[in-house]
Amino acid sequence: MSVASRTLSLARGPLGIAAALALHTLVSGCALNGDFDRIRPELVTDDMHAWLGKEAARAKGVTPSHYPLTDDERILRDRAYPMIAPPYDQQRWYSALLEYGISRTFQPEWDTFDPHAYSRNLSSTAYRSATARYQQLNDDIRNDVERLEPFFVLAHQVVDIDDKRAKSLAYVQTLPEGEGDARSRIAENRLIVCWVQQSLMQRTQSYRIALERLVIETPTPMAVEVERAIDYLKQKVEASRLVDCAAVFRRGPPPKHIAVKLK
Repeated sequence: MSVASRTLSLARGPLGIAAALALHTLVSGCALNGDFDRIRPELVTDDMHAWLGKEAARAKGVTPSHYPLTDDERILRDRAYPMIAPPYDQQRWYSALLEYGISRTFQPEWDTFDPHAYSRNLSSTAYRSATARYQQLNDDIRNDVERLEPFFVLAHQVVDIDDKRAKSLAYVQTLPEGEGDARSRIAENRLIVCWVQQSLMQRTQSYRIALERLVIETPTPMAVEVERAIDYLKQKVEASRLVDCAAVFRRGPPPKHIAVKLK
């Protein structure tokens, strides 16, 4: 099915004609993403990923906050998105709807980890040479490394501010309704950090599985370079862990408190 046909089909669905037209413009007019698959600057809009925190909260049974986002909270969501969306999803025709906030929803499979999904997509995609698959794998790993530090530097700032906000609630007597919104926003922010931490650990596992499959199918000396990149990503992920997410992702009622690793 062509892009135009898919666009017309989409217009009949719940996203409507506006989403379809936006998709057609993005897909037909230019490449979706720039360097490291980052959002093209000329297509960025404020709050384009504001929905991410609300969806993360709803997925875990937390009531979303109605408070406006701070600048740091907004950027946190922008930086979280490409580390939650699978690398192969960011190259598909519908990635415009996801990346630019038109659909404002998670793909169902994003919350169900399949360690072999990345490898299947890499192997099923046509490349001119076997080495090109290794290069794509290496690029995806390096992209995650590049994104990791900026995200967690900002996440530390957001978590620190949230800790101060939580302590301030003990002294607020006139905003009983606002207290609930504040706690919901704190939960949203931590859930986003947890989602990224979990996603990065899962991606590291997926990359290793993909490499092992490539080594069996089409062995090449480049495998050594890719293996080193995976090991480096794993070290960075483990060193960057900020929020204790064990309680966050368990089944049952959402936790009242989400623990934060102290420096």
